[in-house]
Amino acid sequence: MSKILVIDDEKPTLSMFKLFLGAYGYEVLTAESGEEGLEVFQAERPPIVLTDIKMPGMDGLQVLKRIKEIDPLAEVIVITGHGDMDIAIKALNLNATDFINKPIQKTDLDAALRRAKERLQLIQDREEEVGVRERDGVTFVDVKGNITARSEPFLVAAFERIGSPGRVVLRFEDNSSINGAGIAVLIQLLSDSERKGTAVAMAGLSENFRKVFDMVGITRFAAIHDTEDEAVAALTR
Repeated sequence: MSKILVIDDEKPTLSMFKLFLGAYGYEVLTAESGEEGLEVFQAERPPIVLTDIKMPGMDGLQVLKRIKEIDPLAEVIVITGHGDMDIAIKALNLNATDFINKPIQKTDLDAALRRAKERLQLIQDREEEVGVRERDGVTFVDVKGNITARSEPFLVAAFERIGSPGRVVLRFEDNSSINGAGIAVLIQLLSDSERKGTAVAMAGLSENFRKVFDMVGITRFAAIHDTEDEAVAALTR
């Protein structure tokens, strides 16, 4: 049974999570404060952590930072206020792997947990996060899992294979997560591509990270499409 830790200072919320996630087959660990959450994490080392941001004492961002220092591969999903993208960006800069908004919707929680489990499986299977393929004169850079500073040499190498001017589809799996360092790498690569006259379109990506890409200006360089075929069509019009 996979362990999951939920940190929230509201007891009714913890009870709801315990019932819901228990029904999904998780061993649910709970903590009513950031301090207690860290103690539970150090003792139990659950692979997935859900933490509220606003808590008295140690808040969710502080908890996130400490957990990532202890285990950089832990999947930490932060719970933010509705539409609070500034907090979401701060959390990604501290290496959160995903975020969900309050009030929590079942579909959003389901999707976040599925993405977290897929990313953990990719790590276990030691799958590469960045791949390159060619089709009909278009270069596809396939991205999945956690994109961090560690991904930079692979992304740079992928873009160096592209001729100038070229056509590129940056295709993200739904389980892709991009932290602050990964976002900076993408912005630099897309900026360089624009300067070289390389046409870039993006495809895939979860709704959460589409909002993040809009917020940080990545979509200024390349529009996001639902499928890679739609992205190719946009490049060849």
